Amino acid sequence: MTERPSSPRKGMFVNHLPRASSVVAALAVVALAATACNANNTDSQPATSPTGFHQGGTLTIYSSSTEQSFDPATSQSLAITSQGLVHRRLTTWDIEPGKSPKVVPDLATNTGVPSHGGRVWTYTLKKGLKLSDGRPITSSDIKYGLERSFAPELSGGLGYHKTLLVGGDKYTGPYQGKQLSSIETPDDRTIVFHLNTAYGDWPWIASMPAFAPVPQSADKNPATYGNHPVASGPYEVESDKPGQDVVLKRNPDWDKSTDPVRLGGPDSIVFKLGMDDTTAAQQLISDTGDARDAFGSGFVPPAQLKQITSSADARSRLALSNPGALQYLAMNTTRPGLSDVRVRKAIEYAVDKRAFQLAAGGTQGGDLASTLITPGIPGRQGYDLYSAPASGDVAQAKKLLSQAGQTHLQLTLVSANDSTSLNQAQAVQQGLERAGITVKIDPQDENAYLDTITGDKGDYDLTVSSWQPDFPSANGNISPLFDSSQIGGGGYNLSRYSNPAVDQMIARATGEVDQQKAQQDWAAADKRIMRDAPVVPLLFTRNAFLRGGAVENFDVSGFPNYPNYLRVSLTDG
Repeated sequence: MTERPSSPRKGMFVNHLPRASSVVAALAVVALAATACNANNTDSQPATSPTGFHQGGTLTIYSSSTEQSFDPATSQSLAITSQGLVHRRLTTWDIEPGKSPKVVPDLATNTGVPSHGGRVWTYTLKKGLKLSDGRPITSSDIKYGLERSFAPELSGGLGYHKTLLVGGDKYTGPYQGKQLSSIETPDDRTIVFHLNTAYGDWPWIASMPAFAPVPQSADKNPATYGNHPVASGPYEVESDKPGQDVVLKRNPDWDKSTDPVRLGGPDSIVFKLGMDDTTAAQQLISDTGDARDAFGSGFVPPAQLKQITSSADARSRLALSNPGALQYLAMNTTRPGLSDVRVRKAIEYAVDKRAFQLAAGGTQGGDLASTLITPGIPGRQGYDLYSAPASGDVAQAKKLLSQAGQTHLQLTLVSANDSTSLNQAQAVQQGLERAGITVKIDPQDENAYLDTITGDKGDYDLTVSSWQPDFPSANGNISPLFDSSQIGGGGYNLSRYSNPAVDQMIARATGEVDQQKAQQDWAAADKRIMRDAPVVPLLFTRNAFLRGGAVENFDVSGFPNYPNYLRVSLTDG
């Protein structure tokens, strides 16, 4: 599972290529359902400079999960969270406060050398790299690690590479003795990937968990490999007690001089499992015992957020992110009424974004949104095609509805059946009803809800969802939500939007190796899609996390608005 705080999950990320059932990535609902306290002015302290960080101590991470596997094949962990402590990949993310995210070399000497128009990518491993058992890391270890991620028994991990690699759609892993010929290893330090199509973001893909080295000789029991994997990062698993804790200790074969992003500060790291976010927050507020050397992996719950902001000490240890993941209202463009762009534009104006913001926790829950590409993504351009007061423009909405001949429109908004989702659905409902649009809310349990919005039938008019890309490229914002290949069948084009011109724009941007040009292409696609108004951008949500008093280098200010586990350290004393 991805290191996403414990909140409802409303989607899986699939790339722009033809879908395979195993191509998944995480979409988390990251709205902070907080009380309307002034959490933006918390005096929270960002990460301190790591230049003189202290090395030593035991860091504790509170987690609501009951197990913590370190199998890279099944992981959806972001590059800066738990898996990155144990496993290195070909590339990784350089995430620092106040700077744009960058993809940088990790095990490789560079971020990849493209050829054949971006359909072939070649990597060379750094010299002297070792696994935690003392053996050298080879290109064959990375090839095998990737191959095992195709095995049905190891499903669930981020799988962008599975449809990108030639032959990946039919490959079922190495356990029957078969290899994937589109991954070549001409020598121990060289690995070459052959893709179905040009893909300019392949350097980001090479930073995902499955690109960690796994020696075939160590993979005796795939089902339990994640309990005690062979490590390539600064830590290795010392003990694993499901439901209790997982303890990491230093990997003596990790060489900091080859690692550009990991500080390796604590001597050991303990994942304390099965601790709900409320309990974790209360312990961190007290700042006693192991809580002083801890932080919570989950969002701070609303009740504790109000308590924290009323205490100067706790407030100084609260980290509030910049605006991040997009919350949006998807309009099913295939449904009667909503197939008319004038009706969809009317809804753009009718929605009361201020009311929705209040339902999501006020200004500390997020900033009002008008674009599809989220803040922190390189190349994002701000604009607003449907400029209106925060509460909407009801007169303009009624005018457009009249022009479309829709003066008594009735719509169904399908929603997850939890209090936060229902409150937000009601905020949308009251906004639209001011313009004469009747909205019926249909609450459904999580599994039924996911089947409804991602299935082939598309039996709904509206739904509120949220999207957090798995890597900092606009590709992650646009492709899964608006490419026509992602309609139904488990895809997350929830507006059922299909525009051949936009599909072509997505294909061009996806294949562009020059990242400056790609960013311009994605920005153009953003605006072109919004001209068709398939969704209403509502909020760019904020996340809040709490740390103990002895935790330093703790920051959530940039993409992806989660703590960077790789840089966290403890004070001396």
